Amino acid sequence: MGKITFNNRQSPFFDALRIKIDRYFVDAKIKPTGNFKLYYKTAVLTVTIVSVYALLVFASLPIWLALSLCALMGISLASVGFNVMHDGAHGSYSTNKNVNNLAAYSLNLMGGSSFMWKIKHNQIHHTFTNVEGLDDDIDVRPFMRVNDQQPRYWIHKFQHLYWVALYGLTYFIWVYWKDYEKYFKGKVAGTQIRKMKTKEHVGFWMSKLAYFCLFVILPAYTQGIVSMLIGYSVVLFTCGFTIAIVFQLAHIVEDTHFPQANEVTNKIENEWAIHQVQTTANFATRNKLISWFMGGLNFQVEHHLFPRISHIHYPAISKLVKETCSEFNIKYIEYPTFWSAIMAHVRHLRTLGHA
Repeated sequence: MGKITFNNRQSPFFDALRIKIDRYFVDAKIKPTGNFKLYYKTAVLTVTIVSVYALLVFASLPIWLALSLCALMGISLASVGFNVMHDGAHGSYSTNKNVNNLAAYSLNLMGGSSFMWKIKHNQIHHTFTNVEGLDDDIDVRPFMRVNDQQPRYWIHKFQHLYWVALYGLTYFIWVYWKDYEKYFKGKVAGTQIRKMKTKEHVGFWMSKLAYFCLFVILPAYTQGIVSMLIGYSVVLFTCGFTIAIVFQLAHIVEDTHFPQANEVTNKIENEWAIHQVQTTANFATRNKLISWFMGGLNFQVEHHLFPRISHIHYPAISKLVKETCSEFNIKYIEYPTFWSAIMAHVRHLRTLGHA
């Protein structure tokens, strides 16, 4: 596949929107990065994870309580990813570059690789959202078919039923397979990864080892191998499912588009910003609890248009985005509740599985 570009020679939509967003921050006299709300949330999540980890690893607990805390651990890890790591990796957590890098590195403590994430997510997914063959986030083959450009197999007839189990496996696959596949192949969905520096190689392997010791070796030593395997499986499943469903509801629903480039020019017909709006969906934006937990990723349209703005500002700027979309007659995709987005996702899977 040749290099795909967008029709950005003129970008009237994004130019008009950017003026409004810039004016908002100037008039409000605030910075587009995180503030005390984000840092308070970071403290709450950090204390929760450290406390739950200490109880699970060093205390003797009833089975029901231990399993409940394992589920809480998985959900809390996902929330750290949504709130801390995600903003840090995009450079929107703080005005300080070192603080952003530290926040992004929280992914390494959870078993992932911030180096791989920035390439896969920041560079590729945010540029070529829902573009088949480039966006690694929509490549779940052969287990799922998420757009009509992908081949259909008999198993896809049931994908609207088994998606829950599959999503629960994604964290395990990410940590123990996908990162290593990218590392050794030097590619993300066909895109060549730049040569890693020595410190990046060291960081990759040392953080993987540290994670394995913290979440596998030490718990097995203090609680026994069987207890570790059961508890760790709950952590992996709850974290994986939580992460997967949030990202799927943002892009893999029945109203989002999966544009193809012109075969002759290799160009997407729209400007980049319009492409982002058409391939992205919001959900449950009035639910403050969901917004707090998900790090504003239910405001996915705003995030894709302005990834370097912290998620704590998305509720405010979403009004400007909606207004500008209306002015340019661009459909702003939004589901009023979490459940309505779930159903739109399931209907999409069923349609693609039977098409």
